[in-house]
Amino acid sequence: MFFSFSLIGYYVSTAAYLIFFATQKKKIRSAARCLLFGAGVIHTIAILERYFAASHTPLTTHHDTVSFFALSMTWAFLSFRWRYQVKNFGTFVSILISILMSIAALSSREIAQLPPALQSAWLPVHASIAIVADGFMAMGFCSGLMYLLQERELKKKRFGVFYSRLPSLDALDNLIQHSLSIGFPLLTLGIITGSLWAKQTWGAYWQWDPKETWSLITWFLYAAMLHQRFIAGWRGKRAAILAIIGFISVLFTLWGVTFLLPGVHSYVR
Repeated sequence: MFFSFSLIGYYVSTAAYLIFFATQKKKIRSAARCLLFGAGVIHTIAILERYFAASHTPLTTHHDTVSFFALSMTWAFLSFRWRYQVKNFGTFVSILISILMSIAALSSREIAQLPPALQSAWLPVHASIAIVADGFMAMGFCSGLMYLLQERELKKKRFGVFYSRLPSLDALDNLIQHSLSIGFPLLTLGIITGSLWAKQTWGAYWQWDPKETWSLITWFLYAAMLHQRFIAGWRGKRAAILAIIGFISVLFTLWGVTFLLPGVHSYVR
């Protein structure tokens, strides 16, 4: 019930953000933000309800993983709102959150018994950190997408609907950096805790399982991006493109590996 209410809340919030994008009326933006906050609170209650119903951390099924991914995005965005005033960022973020929630809604909500490998105290630690990291990487993806749209408007020199509604390129570049400055350490911590869990469960820190391998590939992509940013001065369009590519790798690690490449993580359905 709470999940359904939160889903409706996200849809209404997204609709309000789209109306604000078209009209630029500040009262509508405030309403959209309040709706998103309310949906996030209800969604948090839904996760807790799921926890008590399952008697374990609900991060082991496809529905639960994608649902928590959407929740992580919600609170990541709202945490940004306390520090940054980025024009129409909420419109892009809310659309992605609604897409994730729709995918979660279409997935089976059956609560399955935990396999022995998942019956560990590492489950809530590793899984939650990894997915929260993905939530912040999603912020970088939205920022990168907005950057490319704004740069295209500037290059055309025919300022259309996006130009007046998107923030400056510098603001978006700073937002990409802020997203990665939080998301990358969390991603690193997620891999470390996963390795410790693997050692406890299988006796080895690394199995070269497809999901482990793609997690490492994703980590190297973001590590290279940060290295080039701070050492070689890669900013602007290059940073935006890399933020998008990195997030595509995040999505492949979440979905592509799970459903296309069998391994020890194949129980995540």
